[in-house]
Amino acid sequence: MIRSFRHAGLEKFFQTGSKAGIQPEHANRLERQLLALNRAIQPSAMNLPGWQLHSLKGERSGQWAVKVNGNWRIIFAFEGPDAVLFDYLD
Repeated sequence: MIRSFRHAGLEKFFQTGSKAGIQPEHANRLERQLLALNRAIQPSAMNLPGWQLHSLKGERSGQWAVKVNGNWRIIFAFEGPDAVLFDYLD
């Protein structure tokens, strides 16, 4: 279950469907990714074709990313069975 968001636009999109804080062309994919992340209890659940799940290194060690489109990524981590979304960035 997604416990918290860092990116306000992504949170608003997840809660209300508003595309005001995201790239509108990403809406369909983001919706699928957020629903999957909300059901996930570990990072491997996000390892779906085309999403390019990968762990991050350096100061973001312990965090994971999935590809949204082009250079855009959702960055998240798990604290127990809960997902914490860190960012949606280019």
